Amino acid sequence: MTTAITRQPEQREADIAGYGDALQQPARAGRSHAHLVRGLAGVPRSTLYEGRFGRMFRNLPPFVPGDDQIAAIAAAMVEQDPANPARDNEAIPAGYTYLGQFIDHDLTFDPQSSLERENDPDALTNFRSPGFDLDSVYGRGPIDQPYLYDERRPAGRFLIGEHDDVLDLPRNVQQTAIIGDPRNDENIFVSQLHLTMMLFHNRVLERLADFPEAAPRAGEDAFTAAQRVVRWHYQWMVVHDFLRRIVGGETLGEVLRREPLVPGGRPVEQVRLRFFHWRERPFMPVEFSVAAYRFGHSMVRARYRLNSTVPALPIFTSDPVETDPLGHFGGFRALPAGWQVEWRRFFDIDKETDQPPQLSRRIDTKVAPPLNELPPEEAPGMASLIRRNLTRGARLGLPSGQDVARAMGADPLTDAELALPQKGPAPLWYYVLREAELRADGRHLGPVGGRIVAEVFCGLLAADPTSYLSCDPGWRPFLPSAVPDDFTMADLIKFTGFGI
Repeated sequence: MTTAITRQPEQREADIAGYGDALQQPARAGRSHAHLVRGLAGVPRSTLYEGRFGRMFRNLPPFVPGDDQIAAIAAAMVEQDPANPARDNEAIPAGYTYLGQFIDHDLTFDPQSSLERENDPDALTNFRSPGFDLDSVYGRGPIDQPYLYDERRPAGRFLIGEHDDVLDLPRNVQQTAIIGDPRNDENIFVSQLHLTMMLFHNRVLERLADFPEAAPRAGEDAFTAAQRVVRWHYQWMVVHDFLRRIVGGETLGEVLRREPLVPGGRPVEQVRLRFFHWRERPFMPVEFSVAAYRFGHSMVRARYRLNSTVPALPIFTSDPVETDPLGHFGGFRALPAGWQVEWRRFFDIDKETDQPPQLSRRIDTKVAPPLNELPPEEAPGMASLIRRNLTRGARLGLPSGQDVARAMGADPLTDAELALPQKGPAPLWYYVLREAELRADGRHLGPVGGRIVAEVFCGLLAADPTSYLSCDPGWRPFLPSAVPDDFTMADLIKFTGFGI
């Protein structure tokens, strides 16, 4: 019987050495969300305060649950009644689940990711800082990666794939998507979101002259002007639509405040951070990437309706993709005929419609069965995403949820409230989910998880010298929207005209 242990920071390296073995990951390029991002396994060896990955709570001891404890927690987290409407979250439509995945890939953009180099310490510092700059879409731009762009006029348009009367990501003869980040082809929903962002850029480029605010500034050509407009509207949507739904308005208001900098001045947005700090360049905290931001796994539905003709299907099945290609929404393949997404089924596109969008599931400790039985090409060696998440947290030496709560000045959840198979410290990921369930009725994250996510989002945006928050903190969106001076994912979709 393996038991939970608490290790001192200097003991972490030995834990990390066996991380790859624990997940039984082969040495091949990691394209899916279940694979380890390069640099992550090297975090405990780093003494730097900046780089690719780092720690938000450096002084807290790691909590390393034993394998048996991880197995017991994972078994308790599998959703037993996936069709029960009581777990639906009326505050968050289903599309935001996969928008969150898309945003995650944008933050952790790494075109050279390889499991063969997962312990490379240089990976901590030799990549650009994470940010909301859509590098997952733009790649290195039309000069360095011209194959991502359409050679026809106007210059700077993305190349869009089309076959069987559906729009798709551009692909080579082996159906591999030709995009800035291959992870965005992992499932049909995130690939259609990536396509939507490409079409958004193309539409902005086409209509650049229609908006005086979009006119090229000094040193900009039409492409870079359109890129700025796209990025700033995307950043606004990420913070004011997605993040507000995920962490709640109160938590967001504590981190991102709007007030004049000088008496009588116009209101501007200012970021107030208490826990996320860096010296030179911002980093990606593992408390965020391995625990708090994995809340989205509990939001996944067991089945979805993609459009009016495709029946309700799971996102994955336990069988290899080719076994039943029309029986699931797994990706890394050309979009099947008739599978164009209808975004009104995932976002509030039409407020007055009689058919509201599908809802996400509540943020709690239950995870839909398809994520417990991933196909072998998505999760070789360990099919349960639940166990993979818990194992990641253990091998990377994350602190317990209770310790993080105390460090943030919050009253930790009690043993009775946590309802773990055995009393004691809770894995941080589990703690964040349980806190959301008890403190916010699963509608959004609780005070600990929400604060971590809000500070990382707003901190990264403030640290980006090209973001609207750095260049013009009083800026407001100007593209067509349902509410003036605002811009939501629904507004972005309607502007493209795609999937409506």
